[in-house]
Amino acid sequence: MADILHRIGVEQSSPQQVYEALTTLDGLSGWWTEKTSGKTDLGGVIEFRFGPGGFDMKVTDLDPGRLVRWDVVDGPQEWIDTSVQWDLRQDGDYTIVLFRHEGWREPVEFMHHCSTKWATFLLSLKQLLETGEGAPDPRDMKISDWH
Repeated sequence: MADILHRIGVEQSSPQQVYEALTTLDGLSGWWTEKTSGKTDLGGVIEFRFGPGGFDMKVTDLDPGRLVRWDVVDGPQEWIDTSVQWDLRQDGDYTIVLFRHEGWREPVEFMHHCSTKWATFLLSLKQLLETGEGAPDPRDMKISDWH
């Protein structure tokens, strides 16, 4: 198994503010993809749509201001049965976000692409919270044919 791991610090933002950007449709569409729908509560399924396709995530763990976890239930074959998790904590003027997309069966080239895209979207999350405007799909930085 292989995992994608990232860390960002969001300045002048509380863990609760970051949590809300990860657990509301408005928040998610403000930094990841504008085409976000579904149920963001525990047990709900959130649908994320991009130009070339999308992902469906089941919300499996929520701890306000501390943790968000989803299991991938539909999307590219490589994503099925993987999990996405954010751990949040305050550190001075920053909220530290520890991100993981875990459970990849093997580190295929698509995983490398997804790691880069996750990094750009995590910077979009940081930008949304620090400036009020993120760079979600379709306004995100394009890096290859996979977008």
